[in-house]
Amino acid sequence: MTHAIEVSGLRKAFGDKVVLDGIDLDVQAGTVFSLLGPNGAGKTTTVNVLTTLLRADGGTVRVAGHDVAAEPKAVRRAIGVTGQFAAVDELLTGQENLQLMVDLSPVPAKDGKRIVAELLERFDLVESAQQAASTYSGGMRRKLDLAMTLVGSPRIIFLDEPTTGLDPRSRRTMWSIVRDLVADGVTIFLTTQYLDEADKLADRVAVLDQGRIVAQGTPGELKRRLPGTHVRLRFDSAGELDAAARVLPDATRDDESLALRVPSDGGTTSLRALLDRLDEYSLSAEEFSVHTPDLDDVFLALTGHATEVAAK
Repeated sequence: MTHAIEVSGLRKAFGDKVVLDGIDLDVQAGTVFSLLGPNGAGKTTTVNVLTTLLRADGGTVRVAGHDVAAEPKAVRRAIGVTGQFAAVDELLTGQENLQLMVDLSPVPAKDGKRIVAELLERFDLVESAQQAASTYSGGMRRKLDLAMTLVGSPRIIFLDEPTTGLDPRSRRTMWSIVRDLVADGVTIFLTTQYLDEADKLADRVAVLDQGRIVAQGTPGELKRRLPGTHVRLRFDSAGELDAAARVLPDATRDDESLALRVPSDGGTTSLRALLDRLDEYSLSAEEFSVHTPDLDDVFLALTGHATEVAAK
């Protein structure tokens, strides 16, 4: 798998305030990479450097194989950016907004109408295409904003908190669009304060706090780092529960639900050993499930505080 984004030792300061203190990132092509962090952690600054909007003070950054400092135009041709606030012209209709992007892009004029029509269809904006963007709901504006980003068919898209302020239905719609883009081979660099969003979408996650990366890995890997992962076993009868409790002395029992909670790292080796031990004593659980801390727990453990969204 090729590298879509490579960052090494990235540093950025504003006056005496160090915002990015030597961060390293590696984003594989055709994946979703999510950068998490509280307000002020440096997420948007990172995006601005990667998208050539800010110049780094140190380190190297390559996007789509191009050095962002030495080849900014080549980087811009390869990427699309959707910021925290929808960048649509409210005086124009949805179709006119898209046509404006076509006119500003290197897309051949003969392909413009087809591209606009395809994007309106893809984002379910056909019925509202002739309406002014000022009449659009928040979710519709975000969809139009992302559709405008796709006019030039970028292979790397930066989504900076794309679902902030959206209702749950609009958020799910955006998630579906992101998954479709990745299925087409597009790389997504996502910043978000919604930890469930990163959990559901991201192949890899990095947690940024006070200008430094404090953890990287898949959502599952990060969650398994925390204590609290356990296996829940539910049995058919109180007798089986008693027998299993004797075999697994470290387990915590729940007599009401006939269940045991067994500490575990959630890995295949420990799970196999647990099941083998039950089998050794001819015990069988009616239900078996692995429970891990969620990304909210990970975030709190790593940064010492919850995200603003999670704290609300």
